[in-house]
Amino acid sequence: MPRLTALTNAAATDKARTLMDAVQQKLGMTPNLMRTMAHSPAVLESYLQFSGLLKQGALTDQHREQVSLTVAEANECDYCLAAHSTLGKMAGLSPEQIRDSRAGVDSDPQSAALLKFSRTIVHKRGQVSDEDLQEVRDAGFSDEQVAEIAANVALNIFTNYFNNIAQTEVDFPEVEPLCAGNACSH
Repeated sequence: MPRLTALTNAAATDKARTLMDAVQQKLGMTPNLMRTMAHSPAVLESYLQFSGLLKQGALTDQHREQVSLTVAEANECDYCLAAHSTLGKMAGLSPEQIRDSRAGVDSDPQSAALLKFSRTIVHKRGQVSDEDLQEVRDAGFSDEQVAEIAANVALNIFTNYFNNIAQTEVDFPEVEPLCAGNACSH
């Protein structure tokens, strides 16, 4: 049961309603994540701007979704796992790539390095080593892309933590966790 409810348009402030209307027009729906963030228009607007600007960056849609999936799995965020499994499919990821991204692996060496680096950022709380950074560079990622990997990890940590706190009601097709609780070594 949600601890923070998803707001209806009628219950939202004018500012929040305007933001939710823009999401509705763009996506054809307003996900519960955004309806729940709407309790604070500042939070919702910050999220929309941050995610919107990152979509214009140097990382591909597939790479951004892979980062989202591996971070959501590491943080055990059911909402984000469901949402990014759907969004990953829309970005062209196969069911196998979605599963593998959640596990932090990929058969493509560049994507594997991206996922390993993303998981390392999460597990080391950003305190990556010179070797960690060199590995992702050696896989072909530029400093611009490294900066965007860090930003995408941070954005996903925010949404994961927000959803875990709010217990946002999942409004995407649900997915089973790869492992329950501490049964995995994330």
